[in-house]
Amino acid sequence: MKITPDYTVLYNDEHIVVLNKRSGLLIAADRYDEDAPRLDLAAEKEFGKLYAVHRIDKDTSGCVIYAKTPEAHRSLSMQFENREVQKIYHCLCNGRPLWEETTINTKLLPDGDIRHRTTVNARFGKPSVTDFRLIGVCEPYSWIEAKPHTGRTHQIRAHLQSIGLCIVCDPLYSGNQKPVRLSDIKKRWNGDTETERPLLNRLALHAWSLTVTHPATGEPITFKAPYQKDMEATRRQLASIFNVDPLKENSEE
Repeated sequence: MKITPDYTVLYNDEHIVVLNKRSGLLIAADRYDEDAPRLDLAAEKEFGKLYAVHRIDKDTSGCVIYAKTPEAHRSLSMQFENREVQKIYHCLCNGRPLWEETTINTKLLPDGDIRHRTTVNARFGKPSVTDFRLIGVCEPYSWIEAKPHTGRTHQIRAHLQSIGLCIVCDPLYSGNQKPVRLSDIKKRWNGDTETERPLLNRLALHAWSLTVTHPATGEPITFKAPYQKDMEATRRQLASIFNVDPLKENSEE
């Protein structure tokens, strides 16, 4: 069985490094799971001291940027704090929405219940805004693009749940833990369901792109993270069966 690498390098210079991480890795230390595998510790073996400037969920794959100097750390941290960074996520959801585009701005309260989930809370929640766009419908599933303007924990997942949608295999916000199997979506499938391996059996959320101002040059720079192998295999199969490809639809970006 092949082992998926913790990350691939998207960009690297003396100031910053940008990685495409696999699902299941923390970005930095976490008070709830001190022993969980961490991307920063794995990458520091290759790049030396790294400074975390933002977070994405442990179960989310995709684009992560680290600073390599205190100066770059300050610059990037301020950009995230001032909401000057553009973040784009892609996710595969169960079902389909009735809208093509929508903006959700319900207030969110991180760590709002006993399971440490982010909950909608109009009284105590923090202002939270996410733009959503439908980028593909594949019968039982929908590809959705998310652009969070704020950085609340689990923001995309909580906002989707608030409007009746859930990401495939979301362990916290979905009651449907069914993985994506080829036998469920392909009409003529002759394999053995007893030994079939799922195409995708983890949270189908991917940090697709990140646009920042380079801390040294002052120029805007965009990084894109290709889908991980499991999500890419799912995309290809769904594109072949339903003739819908979220990457082709967004090739102009």
